[in-house]
Amino acid sequence: MLNQIQPHIRCSRKDSAAYAIMPGDPSRVDRVKNFLNNSVDIAYNREFKSCSGFYKGVKVMVISTGIGGPSTGIAVEELKNIGVQTLIRIGSCGALQSNIKLGDLIIANGVVRDEGTSKAYVEESYPAVPDTDVLISLIESAKELGFDYYCGKIRSHDSFYTDKEQEIDKYWSERGILGADMESAALLVIGGLRNLKTASILNVVVESDGNLDGINSYVDGESITAFGEKKEILTVLEAIVKLENLIKIL
Repeated sequence: MLNQIQPHIRCSRKDSAAYAIMPGDPSRVDRVKNFLNNSVDIAYNREFKSCSGFYKGVKVMVISTGIGGPSTGIAVEELKNIGVQTLIRIGSCGALQSNIKLGDLIIANGVVRDEGTSKAYVEESYPAVPDTDVLISLIESAKELGFDYYCGKIRSHDSFYTDKEQEIDKYWSERGILGADMESAALLVIGGLRNLKTASILNVVVESDGNLDGINSYVDGESITAFGEKKEILTVLEAIVKLENLIKIL
């Protein structure tokens, strides 16, 4: 039914678009909306805040997922139910390599599934990888915009506060993992199982030798990480235009 509202995101097919941009923080929805034309607010229930609008003539939804895999998984499932086909996360992360600095972008080409949500769906041998066309479009857009970015493997996890955080970070850093977040694995795995196109691009808000206090600077809108957020938003929007043009060519 066109007007059947999803129970958590509180959106229906009449609100849908082919593309959804998925920040974690509800306040980031409004910051993405500043880049859109003819934007409209859709709903705000629990951690799920949403709007839609147009960028260079392409309609997009923007919907927050909150923190972690469980709520991200709910958003993925309910967005699929209303007809969204491509879902791209714009998130924040901690760097695990010393050369990656605040405000740099990390584009994930694979995710270590060190969390619980994706494991509730399928065994760990199932890969958490982005859609190839979406990944290429993100890389091309970042290059064309002149933004510093890294493309590689990240790790998704379930807590900042275990008793072995430094040990865990060191372990994965030594194995070439670029950064860590809490949502990408759930997005890529559930999206893959549901035949959706997915990808994740992250803004570094904590350096590898830093601590969680760096998140405060990001939340307070300090310049480097706030600019990193703008970079990931623009990169995703330009990538969506590329994807739409690719469909027209095909």
